[in-house]
Amino acid sequence: MFFTKKISLSHLLRFSPSPAAVIVCNISKMTIDKSWTQIRKRSNSTVFWQGLQSFLQMAKPHVNDRGFIRCPCNRCINNAQHQLEVLETHIHRFGFMSDYNEWIYHGENVYAGSSSNVLHPNSGVHDRDEMFEVLEDIISNDAEVDQLGSQSSNVQYDDLFTALNSELYPGVSSFSSLNFLVKLMHLKVMNKWTNKSFDELLKLLKLAFPKMDLVESHYEAKKLMTKMGLGYQSIHVCKNDCALFWNENSMSETCPVCFESRWKMQAGRRTSKNVPHKVLRYFPLAPRLKRLFATSKTAKLMRWHQAGKSTDDNVMRHPVDGRAWKDFDSKHTEFADDVRNVRLGLAADGFNPFNNMSISYSMWPVVLTTYNLPPWLCMKPEYLMLSLLIPGPQSPGKDMDVFLRPLIEELKELWENGVDTRDAGNDRKVFKMRAALLWTVNDFPARSSLSGWSGQGYKACPTCNENTPSMRVIGKTAYFGHRRFLPSTHRWRSNLDFDGRTDRKRPPRRFSSVDIMDQLRRVKTTIPGKHPNYGGLKRKRGDDELNWRKKSIFYELPYWAEIELKHNLDAMHIEKNICDSLLGTLMGDPHKSKDTDNARRDLQNLGIRSELHLYEDGNKLMKPAAEYTFSEANRRKFCRFVRSVKFPDGFAANLWKNVAQNDSRIVGLKSHDCHVIMQRLLPVGCRSLVNKTISSTIIELCTFFNQLCARTVNVTDMVKAQDQLVIILCKLERIFPPAFFDIMIHLVLHLPEEAILGGPVYMRWMYPFERNAAKPEGSISEGYVVDEALTFCSRYFDDIETRFNRPDRNDDGIHRTRRLFVFESQCKPMGKQSQVYVEKNMRDMAEFYILNNSPEIETYLNQHKQELQLRGCLNPDEAHRNEFADWFFEKIYAMNRVHAPEVTHELLSLASKSNIFVSSYPACIVNGVRFVTHARDVRLKTQNSGVSVSGTENEMFYGQLQEILEFSYLNDFSVVLFKCKWFRCDSRRMVTENNITSINITSESYKDDQFILASQAQQVFYVEDPSRGPNWRVVQHVNHRSIWDITEDGMSDIDLLQDNSSSNFTLFVDLGNLPQINLQRNDGDVIPIVQPFTAVSQHVYETVSFLNDDDEEDVSEEDDETVEESADEETDEGNDAVDTEEDDDDHSYHTSDSD
Repeated sequence: MFFTKKISLSHLLRFSPSPAAVIVCNISKMTIDKSWTQIRKRSNSTVFWQGLQSFLQMAKPHVNDRGFIRCPCNRCINNAQHQLEVLETHIHRFGFMSDYNEWIYHGENVYAGSSSNVLHPNSGVHDRDEMFEVLEDIISNDAEVDQLGSQSSNVQYDDLFTALNSELYPGVSSFSSLNFLVKLMHLKVMNKWTNKSFDELLKLLKLAFPKMDLVESHYEAKKLMTKMGLGYQSIHVCKNDCALFWNENSMSETCPVCFESRWKMQAGRRTSKNVPHKVLRYFPLAPRLKRLFATSKTAKLMRWHQAGKSTDDNVMRHPVDGRAWKDFDSKHTEFADDVRNVRLGLAADGFNPFNNMSISYSMWPVVLTTYNLPPWLCMKPEYLMLSLLIPGPQSPGKDMDVFLRPLIEELKELWENGVDTRDAGNDRKVFKMRAALLWTVNDFPARSSLSGWSGQGYKACPTCNENTPSMRVIGKTAYFGHRRFLPSTHRWRSNLDFDGRTDRKRPPRRFSSVDIMDQLRRVKTTIPGKHPNYGGLKRKRGDDELNWRKKSIFYELPYWAEIELKHNLDAMHIEKNICDSLLGTLMGDPHKSKDTDNARRDLQNLGIRSELHLYEDGNKLMKPAAEYTFSEANRRKFCRFVRSVKFPDGFAANLWKNVAQNDSRIVGLKSHDCHVIMQRLLPVGCRSLVNKTISSTIIELCTFFNQLCARTVNVTDMVKAQDQLVIILCKLERIFPPAFFDIMIHLVLHLPEEAILGGPVYMRWMYPFERNAAKPEGSISEGYVVDEALTFCSRYFDDIETRFNRPDRNDDGIHRTRRLFVFESQCKPMGKQSQVYVEKNMRDMAEFYILNNSPEIETYLNQHKQELQLRGCLNPDEAHRNEFADWFFEKIYAMNRVHAPEVTHELLSLASKSNIFVSSYPACIVNGVRFVTHARDVRLKTQNSGVSVSGTENEMFYGQLQEILEFSYLNDFSVVLFKCKWFRCDSRRMVTENNITSINITSESYKDDQFILASQAQQVFYVEDPSRGPNWRVVQHVNHRSIWDITEDGMSDIDLLQDNSSSNFTLFVDLGNLPQINLQRNDGDVIPIVQPFTAVSQHVYETVSFLNDDDEEDVSEEDDETVEESADEETDEGNDAVDTEEDDDDHSYHTSDSD
């Protein structure tokens, strides 16, 4: 029977791999040729192909009872098990892992020593029960493992070993009780079962299988799972957030600051059970980092940043390519020398755990991410680590440092002393792991809490510091005056159309780390907490303190002061707020428009743009319609345009749901909606609806965000964008009133510099952190520990769906590797298959395309062309097209008759031509992208029929997918072709302007050359072009989130799809004369203001004090908390029909513009 030998901790430790393990050869002592594994150009290598077949034959006798064996490709690295056919595909596609020198899992070696104490890698307990390997990795990396020696048990793991030794059911040897329970719990988490439903399932299983060895309830299951987790510490907190009852205060009964009781009181007395006012949950960092090295499944990935960094200093695709990382390494060479030392990023944000209930509550998770990992993993929820769970109901605000104390202490320990860690990627050798915090990622209000620099007032910009360009307008501060960033001799500095004055101020100076530390030395130490007599006392900041409220606790980290990029500006929220401002103002939204009555009074006080001033009409005050707002007709046009857009599957939410029924407003936009509108729709939709000068300026700003959010960022592009953004902001100042320019508009100026320092922005924004923390279930802390344990276990499961092997939404499965390129043009068909007869001329056209796109037969193609030239053919190209297929057939069959070695089964099948009947499908998935024929696409709410292909000279061709056809050949080979309608792409019918490509869809081209290989297709989608008419469409290229142009071993490969690079977008800003615009709309539209003129006339003409940069303001600490504590939280709403990335907690940073 399977469980004949009991497994205990000491038994497990004896079996743990160690450097002393002795391995002997088992294959007749003969030398095996392994040189083929080093060949990089695998597709056309006969040596590689023969070596691979020999390897598969050697491994075949060693598959397990299910036909599975470990896969040694560069992707699976012997962690996943597959069938031999999949091994063949993986090794051909991803290559053979370089450090697998002795093929112990595939027949070359067996373990030496006593046979009774050895587990064969593909049989017995080791193979049949994955939980053995799970416990092996957990325990072998335990800090106490070296002291356990030959002990027979450990109390912490006794219950786990008992369950591992227990048969699930008498006679069932394929599942231990522990294995079944872990997988059942994993299904619960993956499918979001309720605890009650899980309990009911357990009861049903017990009822149906009385002898099943299974726990009785979810509570018991959770207790068992927690023993594989890493746990957390509960730390009591003062009710006023003054201090933690931790370390030296752990035994105190009262707060050391405000002297309030630690415990809740009833009628002035402590309750019978000591109940603390607040509890901070702290999840220790070191054990979680050690677990990343505990399994070879992640240990190798922790070195990716070294192997995967860009070799071109001008190209950034990971933070390791940024200037800040390189500067850190140069200053701390001892830390940088060991690539296993960990680089971390920290994010903190508040959310309401009660979702939409009308309960004011703000809970703050602090989450860490590991930047050692490759870019497609480090922002995945499975690799984000919850570090702190800060309790509500109030935001921590300026007292954030109190809660961060345990984490900072551990980070100091990890930097100075490190922690002993076993590296599963290096024979489980122990090394000293150290860790450093690179930066934080937060929205702007949270950034104030973490950095100590207030985001309010005249000096709100943390980069410009004391030189922030700002001015006072009615009811708010406007961050206006970007002409100071222009060269001192620039003619715009003398122009009075901006604010009625010239601007001779110097650009803000650069503040070095020394300057910042000098400023912080002048900041007074404040008492923490919110007690009205202590930390809650209002305090006036001194003039020399600038906008500093405190010296952040992060400066206790020895390296923090020297870090170039300490706190990232969150591009996600900046983009959302700018989109809200632009869209609200253009649409004239009464709730979000910046073109308010007070904004017009500001223009009057400044003495500029007289055409927009409020004026008296009888007893009413009238507001002229501005050129930068849509007329009512244009507002409806824009809404109808947004409603008409159909995105590809999984690209974005269905925005038609956000358009009001009467086409008058666009409401309820989430951050990702604004991201899509800003970069895809607003540049197209506004072109014909506002003045060209206004629309081109908006398009320039949108183009910058396209560059910034690219996966691959070009340093040169960011340097140019930094200068061009100054021009864009100056042009915006000439168009919009000063009230339009809140702090978010100004902060966009500093995003290029931060991209140069930190690398691509998608690894430094809040999208992944907010999605991860926004859906608590039950007790967050307890649930997190259990989920953490299940996530670790799921890395070892290959027979159920887990987070790590779950197929993508558009997964096309595994296809057999072929030696001919065209036979690899496969797809995962969708919908009903139908057999269709293809006319001879159409089949000839398709077959010639297949032959002409087969690089392996290029020699034969050239040989036939030479024969045609020798014959003196008048039209060799046409003759080649018409005659090559028959010539090739005769040539290959003649060679086959004499047994020519180069004639393979695939080559013979290709020459034999295809079947006259082909398979047709309405949809398919190719390389992770879903394509749908146009006939079906028109009936759907998504758009997946747009295709494009690159020509021989990198010119682009655009069209619509008409048919998906699979041509069958001998020996079960086939080729999938797309038959497309191609649009004419000449200069009259395809126009590119401001990075927007418009194409006329009425003119068709290449009717005699309609086919492409399915694997060659690149997906695009089309949106209406309101500026050119109903027959024109704007081409939008699709960059799929799950497709990367970086191989997992860090070596650059050819693009799987068009790479989303900043260089794909050209940011060109017109530096000509500043246009003289009449900003009053010429349609004569005016907006009456409800208040009578006599009631507001004095207010209209009152003198408003406009402060310069040298002016000071008197701001209290309490004023800085306003935005942070009043920020509303958004809750996530699901999308139907698409798989969209949404955020759930948007802090809107708009100040009120109400009159």
